[in-house]
Amino acid sequence: MSSHKLAAGTPFPVITVPLVNGEQISVGAPNDKDRWTLVVVYRGRHCPLCVKYLDSLQSLLSDFDAVNTDVVAVSGDGLEKAKEQVKVGNLTFPLAYDLSIEQMKSLGLYISNPRSPEETDQPFPEPGLFVIRPDGTIQILDISNAPFSRPDLSSILRGITFIQEKGYPVRGTYS
Repeated sequence: MSSHKLAAGTPFPVITVPLVNGEQISVGAPNDKDRWTLVVVYRGRHCPLCVKYLDSLQSLLSDFDAVNTDVVAVSGDGLEKAKEQVKVGNLTFPLAYDLSIEQMKSLGLYISNPRSPEETDQPFPEPGLFVIRPDGTIQILDISNAPFSRPDLSSILRGITFIQEKGYPVRGTYS
């Protein structure tokens, strides 16, 4: 399996996924509300590091809102595992599920197969984080191939604040 890697400063590929609350969301779609979007892709309910990361995200939710940034988390889990994730973490931000392998590839994510049926029962995405500007452009992206490497969410929050206050440009546009 291979996927292309997204580039900073390019449009985020809009993906539509179902939310645990029964609605759908089109992640990355430009908006006229001048709201930024933080998209956190997590491995799934089976990952204890993901649980901690989503807990940290929940604790910073009002801080992200204060800098005009909506938060959404998404995984390849099915509805039941996603509902369990919301319940266990008392999560109040939108939690999406059923991210398909094609969508994972379109986001440039690494994809892993389960090590055993006890881990999970399907291929799943490794962690990814995207900060998307209101026009749908990728400002920040971080893709990992392992659960142990994730950006510190407090640092991401400080970065978004700095970018917005200073009009800081998209960086890393040349590879």
